[in-house]
Amino acid sequence: MADQEPSAGGNGADDNGQPQVSILAQYVKDLSVENPSAPQVYSWQVQPNLDVQFNLNAQPQVQGTHEVTLKFDISARSDNGVHFVVDLSYGGLFAIRNVPEEAIAPFLLIEAPRLLFPFARQVISEAVSGMGFPPLLLDPIDFASAYMAQVEAAQQQPGLAGGNGGASQPAEEPTEG
Repeated sequence: MADQEPSAGGNGADDNGQPQVSILAQYVKDLSVENPSAPQVYSWQVQPNLDVQFNLNAQPQVQGTHEVTLKFDISARSDNGVHFVVDLSYGGLFAIRNVPEEAIAPFLLIEAPRLLFPFARQVISEAVSGMGFPPLLLDPIDFASAYMAQVEAAQQQPGLAGGNGGASQPAEEPTEG
């Protein structure tokens, strides 16, 4: 029915002035999986060092919607060479209505990525196991701490405030398996 659809103008039957947030879509924007040392890598008897980097970006789209993208760059390397590389951009499209302006950034940079993370984690796990390695299960990320660190850094360097709403946080993860 038409009155069950979210209204684009913010004046639909569901719009009673209460804050409303919904996930309209979530998707793999880009996925690159590399196993450059195959087949030799499967005979290496060494534990690789795992480097996990993530970046978070939030961009406004059409009125009332925002895209949040989690970007992961993961590599496993040892003295023998590169075991594997996975690059994933995982996005979500969120509709936000009647939310105070000061609450939008914390939602987009804390809650939205917290909702998306388990799905991105699953894509990464399946990609790594699809290359013949044990599944890689990333540890949860504390997006609230990353956001607070970004806010504190912006307050200490006023000339850098007002960026694009992105946050970047390197993370060192142990190998699973």
